[in-house]
Amino acid sequence: MSHHAALQALLHTRHSCRAFKSAAVPKAVVSQILLDAGRAPSWCNAQPWKVIVTSGAETDAFRATMARAFDTGAPAPDYPFPTTYTGAHQKRRRTCGFQLYEAVGIGRGDREGRARQMKENYTLFGAPHVALITCPVELGPYGVLDCGGFITAFCLSAQAQGIGTVPQAALSLYSNVVRDHFRISEDRKVLAAISFGYPDEDAAINQFRTDRAELDAFVEWRD
Repeated sequence: MSHHAALQALLHTRHSCRAFKSAAVPKAVVSQILLDAGRAPSWCNAQPWKVIVTSGAETDAFRATMARAFDTGAPAPDYPFPTTYTGAHQKRRRTCGFQLYEAVGIGRGDREGRARQMKENYTLFGAPHVALITCPVELGPYGVLDCGGFITAFCLSAQAQGIGTVPQAALSLYSNVVRDHFRISEDRKVLAAISFGYPDEDAAINQFRTDRAELDAFVEWRD
């Protein structure tokens, strides 16, 4: 298989995994994923990402902390969340949401069911590990851009090694709680997390796949 074909296979088979097996991923595998992700390009080679990786009891403690934050806390994100979604962005977001709820049997009018499913974000979908990514305050949006590349590379390396991932901005909605839990310094902002582990391939929520826009929807050719 050519390098391009291998990359295409990873891009087309990777998906956000929302149900995991309990088995831990060996530290050597996690280390390789992190080293691969660290090859992502960054502005002036700044490599601004800092990552906290949890396993075992540390994952469970963080899971409990975030579940409490969801139940009782007030949102306090370090980075502003989108103010609204319109047009194609809103359509894609709604379609993804409907696919997710349909996969687990939650009807469109079932608000309690949706709330329960939303909380799964904060219990890390049962994943045995989470990688928490922070970004330097001083680098602003360029640091965020670089960390986005790191997240993509992390997910592709994990996919290549049979590890499921789900990047989660939801956890950063309670950045203050995350900061206190991990004792993160004030010169760094909480950007996102990646819950990961061996995927439960039989889980209903792992059966649906989102579609992708055709070229003409996002490319303007200038010949």
